[in-house]
Amino acid sequence: MEDKVKILDTTLRDGTQGEGISLTVEDKLNIAKRLDTLGISYIEGGWPGSNHKDIEFFIRARNLKLKHAEITAFGSTRRKNIYAEHDVNLLKLLDIGVKTVAIFGKSWDFQVYTAIQTTLEENLSMIYDTIRFLKHKGLRVIYDAEHFFDGYKSNSAYALSTVRTAYEAGADWIVLCDTNGGAIPHEIASIVTFVKNEIPCPLGIHAHNDCELAVANTLAAVSAGATQVQGTINGYGERCGNANLISVIPNLQLKLHYPIVTKEQLAKLTDTARFVSEITNMPMPINQPYAGRAAFAHKGGIHVSAILRDASTYEHITPELVGNRQRVIVSELSGQSNLVFKAQELGLELQANNSNTKLLIERVKELENQGYQFDGADAALELLIRSMNGDLEEILNLESYKITVVKVVDQPILSEAVVKVKVQGRSVYNVAEGNGPLNALDNALRKCLMEQYPSLKTIHLSDYKVRVLDDKDGTATKVRVIVEFSDKKNTWSTVGVSENIIEASWQALCDSIRYALLDVKPSDSKLHLVELDESVGLINH
Repeated sequence: MEDKVKILDTTLRDGTQGEGISLTVEDKLNIAKRLDTLGISYIEGGWPGSNHKDIEFFIRARNLKLKHAEITAFGSTRRKNIYAEHDVNLLKLLDIGVKTVAIFGKSWDFQVYTAIQTTLEENLSMIYDTIRFLKHKGLRVIYDAEHFFDGYKSNSAYALSTVRTAYEAGADWIVLCDTNGGAIPHEIASIVTFVKNEIPCPLGIHAHNDCELAVANTLAAVSAGATQVQGTINGYGERCGNANLISVIPNLQLKLHYPIVTKEQLAKLTDTARFVSEITNMPMPINQPYAGRAAFAHKGGIHVSAILRDASTYEHITPELVGNRQRVIVSELSGQSNLVFKAQELGLELQANNSNTKLLIERVKELENQGYQFDGADAALELLIRSMNGDLEEILNLESYKITVVKVVDQPILSEAVVKVKVQGRSVYNVAEGNGPLNALDNALRKCLMEQYPSLKTIHLSDYKVRVLDDKDGTATKVRVIVEFSDKKNTWSTVGVSENIIEASWQALCDSIRYALLDVKPSDSKLHLVELDESVGLINH
């Protein structure tokens, strides 16, 4: 009997059934390595009977140097009315060289009649024959009882007979699946308890999130005796997704005190969530529990004042336990505590109950009333604090810019920017082309600065967001632009607001350049000006 809760991650199989997710073999291998680092017990790599990509994954996965995880393969019970040893999909499971397989079969009489269109007796034979065949081949078999909870509520005697058959055939685990995601926690707990008393086999839980209860249902099942948990990173999966392991793991370990992974592995939880988010190209919700950027973010002034005294006043765990960090957001809801905390975080001096601090708060509120937002623009906030503290050297001042956009039929649009700025008090004028107005502005501005600040070669745009603030004025409405820049070490964001998207972008661009040059001394060398490659500049507009 298993006594420790094991995690089976099915991101590479069930997770890829989510809308918008498609992984290459290389993607799947990289995620598998990261899951191993997190301490996952089983990684379900795919269904080799369904496509060639999964077969290639299993072949290449043999060379992975995994320390904790075991690669498992997924499949179904044999087809109706044939021998297991003649089933092509089962034979493929034997060919790929795994030691553990997860096999699903029907538990709901409605599914037997409707989906596979056979008799209840033949379905039991399909379950028994498949598991027995794989066990005779020396494999560990996890039996996924598909639609078990719906089946139990419809015909409890038959649903129970399917998992009893799996046990008698030699299944090492029986995983009860809430495939349609319609069960609620008290049902899960009651049914798992009953099955545990009837079937002397380790049980698992596979919950879907159609009622947004997959995590709660998973915890209920474990509390009732389940010792295997199946889920996906960030809850990816078909329809509304699967149980989110990024929530399940810390809830089990920190709240219910099950030893799931080591403390060092738990501290990699946030990095894992964000890594998989990047690979799948599925942005994480900012408020995702445990791993989201806002999971430990504080905006209200009363909250910030309290966490400065003791973080547990508004945080249920220490963020670093899961690899996240506390953040304080400065906005129109801020009090002095927010600004003082944020200044300390940025390494700046700012005193509470100071007239300058009060002026700064009023300035923040005034700017946010105009449409500025500092939630996602820390660099812009730092520049504002420095400016009002008299601690900001003004490197550049705009004198003028001009944009020309030319469109010739069947030719790419060409943009040209003329920029005139004061750099260290000296007027500098430059012209540059770009594949869009902002790209041209970026290139021209850099040409003005490159002679004295050659380090600008290393920075590049990593994100660009435009938000319409009020659509009542149609195309003349005010917009907010947030740009994110990165260099080899850091990433920072700045904001601009205007009725003109070019002007809003110019504001954000200039502040990002100012921020990049905060601690950079102007070069004495006379470098030749060269036009930068367009890939360095801003995106098209």
